[in-house]
Amino acid sequence: MDTSKNADTVPSESVKHLLSPSMRFALFGAGLIAITFGLARFAFGLFVPEIRDDLHISPQWVGVIGAIPLISFVLASLAAPFVADRLGARNATVLASLFAVLGLGLISQATDAFRLSLGVFICGISTGLMMPALTAAMQALIDRSVHGRTSSVMNAGTSIGVAVAVPAIIILGGLWRSAYLLFTALAFIGLLAAFYFIPAVSRVIPADAAPPPKITLTQSWRLLWLSIFAFAMGFIAAAYWVFAPDLAVTLGALTSEDTAWLWLAIGIAGLGGAAITDLADRNNPQIMHALMLVMLAASLVLLAASPGQVLIGIFSALVFGLAYMSLTGLYLLTGIRLLPGRLSLGPVLPFLACALGQAVGAPVVGLLVEQLGYADTFSTFAALGIVVAMLSPLYPRYLDEEVADEALAEQENLKGIQAAFDYQLLNEEGEPLHFETPEEQAGDESEDERTKE
Repeated sequence: MDTSKNADTVPSESVKHLLSPSMRFALFGAGLIAITFGLARFAFGLFVPEIRDDLHISPQWVGVIGAIPLISFVLASLAAPFVADRLGARNATVLASLFAVLGLGLISQATDAFRLSLGVFICGISTGLMMPALTAAMQALIDRSVHGRTSSVMNAGTSIGVAVAVPAIIILGGLWRSAYLLFTALAFIGLLAAFYFIPAVSRVIPADAAPPPKITLTQSWRLLWLSIFAFAMGFIAAAYWVFAPDLAVTLGALTSEDTAWLWLAIGIAGLGGAAITDLADRNNPQIMHALMLVMLAASLVLLAASPGQVLIGIFSALVFGLAYMSLTGLYLLTGIRLLPGRLSLGPVLPFLACALGQAVGAPVVGLLVEQLGYADTFSTFAALGIVVAMLSPLYPRYLDEEVADEALAEQENLKGIQAAFDYQLLNEEGEPLHFETPEEQAGDESEDERTKE
């Protein structure tokens, strides 16, 4: 009898954990991120071959158009914290979803390069507004002890959105307008869901949180290096995000259905990015940074060397997806750690640098494709990736290396995704504010009840 009771208890506890407020919010946020990041931003490259043929756009102009949503993403990201504070989480999330609906809808009806450019520009605004709006809601609604896990689940939405685009192109073939109409419908559903589920709250900062310390010269120098690395990675990755399917179609004579599997592989592999990021933060970020950049470069070479081999192309996409998502996660954690106590600046700065790198890289790739061809262009960018990887010893360190022996045992508790998020708010002594977990709160309540008795 006791055994069966225990057996029944375990699944119920798991279900209870899965349906906790933080997990429900994280899954819902992942869905919105899938729409605004996965579909409105990264799915574009998957449809480049059909769009280029239909609208008669040269590779150089494809690169320029591919850079436009990144520029609008940067502009929107700069305004996003103010928008989230002024409008509240619900209205800011609805606004971001509305831009996704308008942008995706305009792309589906584009008949020339100008309308296509306007559509992707609006999509970039949606991407820039969404994450700060969701972060504002998370700060107000979710216990800080699980912010790291909640953020990791939401960030996985990018990979989910990229993977969701795959069935559309497999089922619809070259009908890119129909695919974007489907994405528009999904974005509209997300808009309605955001209005219904996201409460009208603003970011909440505890009263006992100390103001952030002044940025020192050492921090500024390390932030400069972080921005340089993030920019360089975005510059290199632009070749794959915008032109990988077109390379496979042009050089390898693959079909649109074949290239769809590349984006599915990116989405699946990207889900492992959070685990790699946590591993890098707990061990040696410099070594892991070099390894991921080498993998990024290898993915470019693999695709350029065997564009007609579907399996090699899929493996290339797996490598690229894992490397890209791991690097963006590592840059995020490094930004948080280098700027403790600054909720709006630490996570945003490396993403802006990465987006600027992609915005600059996309037109450069398009220009080089016209001058050198796909194979030489991708090989050139891969070589650049190796060079940047060799500079990884200069990647900024964010933990003091000269520590007392008694502090060495505590360093493991200062590493990892959740530990980085803990440093977003500090007390007067410069230490992370302590927030009780739901389990600790429940234990305190039960102890108070026993004391009263």
